Amino acid sequence: MRLYREGDSGEAVRDIQDRLLSLGFAFSPDPPGEFADGTSRAVRNFQSERGLDLDGIVGPDTWRSLYEAGYKFGDRILYRRSPMMRGDDVEELQRRLNDLGFDADKVDGIFGPRTHQALLDFQSNRGVAEDGVAGPLVVRELLAIRRGAPQAGREMVNEREWLRGLPTTLVGARIYLDPAVHEGEPANEIWRIAMELAQFFQKLGASPLLSRSVDVFPAAPIRARRANRLGAHLSLCLASPDQNPPCVYFFQSENARSEAGSLLAECIAARLGLPTNGRASAMLRGTRAPAVVTVASLDQNSAEHIGNGVVDFFARAARDFTN
Repeated sequence: MRLYREGDSGEAVRDIQDRLLSLGFAFSPDPPGEFADGTSRAVRNFQSERGLDLDGIVGPDTWRSLYEAGYKFGDRILYRRSPMMRGDDVEELQRRLNDLGFDADKVDGIFGPRTHQALLDFQSNRGVAEDGVAGPLVVRELLAIRRGAPQAGREMVNEREWLRGLPTTLVGARIYLDPAVHEGEPANEIWRIAMELAQFFQKLGASPLLSRSVDVFPAAPIRARRANRLGAHLSLCLASPDQNPPCVYFFQSENARSEAGSLLAECIAARLGLPTNGRASAMLRGTRAPAVVTVASLDQNSAEHIGNGVVDFFARAARDFTN
């Protein structure tokens, strides 16, 4: 899709404004159909709430989030299809299934095979038709169930089990490296850091995997799917602080938080002297394995710092999550 930013006008801008307003983000004093300062501010506020890049531009990630945010749980029938259904309603379905112990895996708002199986298990448990379709009956059943004392959801239990099972070294680990800048001098520097990280991990017996080649830059959802297809154990995305403050980000949305991603971000951030924060950007949301996005002005020592942060992560997991 094309990008929409300040100075644009037309029906597409009016649609963006209508969606923002329906979600509580006022775009005044801009007139309908005119993308000016008010609309840019509303877009930034939406991006901030949804954990997206704060650039005030409606590109593929922001448009996808605007679209998905328009669906509330129960608004439509949910089922497995191709392309997979996405939205806030899917995320709420996953959260409720996980909270009840039915393993929908990561709460990412994508109706994939694990969500489908969890829904079938829930239907079997409740004695209703096992069709893998979340229609009005399933919604009523899920809304009617009230748990007792709060407990960790199934996705958090899975992550803790995964952390407990990590070895103390990186030998054999598949580490996905994603240099997420492709233009200008920052792209050259980030590519260099990625190559140095690949060498660092190889020396420790790990298997570094690259999200792209030096002259090809697929969109973030495609790079995330590649990480999943390659069976990555960890995903490290490197970005420059052009639109966002220096920070190490991990996956967190309104309904979910990656404990493993948070620990990985904490270990890398400590080495770089940066804060950490939760986000739900495409790369963090779309990867099955724990992932972080490091946004920083990287230098000649950054690869060593990030690499040692990953080493610290394996050591911390072995220390803090071993029974």
